[in-house]
Amino acid sequence: MPVTLTDLAPLYRRGTPAGITSVCSAHPSVLRSALRHGRDNGSTVLIEATCNQVNHQGGYTGMRPADFASLVNSLADSENCPKDLIILGGDHLGPNPWRDRPAEDALAEAEKMVAEYVASGFRKIHLDASMGCAGEPPALDDAKTADRAARLAKVAEDTAKAHNLPLPHYVIGTEVPPPGGADHALSSIEPTSAEAASRTLEIHGEVFAKHGLTDAFARVIGLVVQPGVEFGNRNVILYEPDKATSLISVLENHPQFVFEAHSTDYQMTCPLAELVRDGFPILKVGPELTFVMREALYALDLIASDLVPGYGDRPLYQAMESLMLDRPGHWARHYNGDDGELKLLRHYSLSDRIRYYWATEPAQLAVSKLYDTLQGRSVPLPLIWQHLPGAERFAGAALNPEDVVIWKITQSLNHYHTACTRPAKRRSVAAAS
Repeated sequence: MPVTLTDLAPLYRRGTPAGITSVCSAHPSVLRSALRHGRDNGSTVLIEATCNQVNHQGGYTGMRPADFASLVNSLADSENCPKDLIILGGDHLGPNPWRDRPAEDALAEAEKMVAEYVASGFRKIHLDASMGCAGEPPALDDAKTADRAARLAKVAEDTAKAHNLPLPHYVIGTEVPPPGGADHALSSIEPTSAEAASRTLEIHGEVFAKHGLTDAFARVIGLVVQPGVEFGNRNVILYEPDKATSLISVLENHPQFVFEAHSTDYQMTCPLAELVRDGFPILKVGPELTFVMREALYALDLIASDLVPGYGDRPLYQAMESLMLDRPGHWARHYNGDDGELKLLRHYSLSDRIRYYWATEPAQLAVSKLYDTLQGRSVPLPLIWQHLPGAERFAGAALNPEDVVIWKITQSLNHYHTACTRPAKRRSVAAAS
């Protein structure tokens, strides 16, 4: 049986932890990979959209929550993925997209967004009202954050009841740096303090009760914290269990909850398995999946350049470079360096801000040209070795380029699946002290 959201805390308390991978992407190839992977393994497919990516105004993808749900369901049908394996989640749902407005205006928009998410069948709702709006400090205190989160939870509860839908499960809290990776090179990241985590849980419980939302708070399954993992543009900070010992102890006094680990991209199997073991069983991944997708696409671009006369010299790469130079809004504030460094980061940064461009018409045309060029062609083994090491299975037969891309994404998903189903061995009290 697949592990569900409500299984996570009881499994952890019993000393038999298991995890769930949270796929945070709207790219169809990533979603198809996740659904195919869930189908083949009989595992929960948790797919989450963020407030900036998908909202009642369209977000940067142009999709409202119902559109995103329809996309996932359509892909699930094409992949024969059972619908009962799929959970849709809304990530960082709160006023963030409208934080340049006065608080009441921003929260009114957040309420509309939450209502659309719940009405569209999203069952895991991350309430994040921690950011200040116009005229407020950048980060709010726990009491004000909890009050606004409760306000949004009330909308979610009322919407679910009005549509005769299952009542949502919630995650509360946020983390620093912001989701999507830091903008600078990192040397270390301090985990959330035990005191801060405990205070967040306790204040949210009190505020929800004050608002008559005790039943809703009983369905809060997790708290977003910083376990000490992060990635910047150029490097990754791996999980160090000893640094998180104090934070992990919070779960002993709050058996209802587990922790949700954001920005677990690029951790690989061993650190991910340690996170699941230590009470961080919801592992969120996004940029890593589109990063490896880009790796596969660029490798295919090189193969086509070498194999097919007239295809050109890396036209996909060239198209993406022109596109990002013409429309720098998604990367210019996040990258720094000279012209050579900026060019490198545009394509290969671990924060993978190139992911914002794949849905544009120029990018889609370039990918379509690549796929059409290689579809059905036989790629010699030496060319696979040169540009796609490990992909020997695709050599010497009629090629389906998207299968190569999905294979590459699935390699990353396998790290998460292994960590979620075979977490690291439980540490002894002596080792953890």
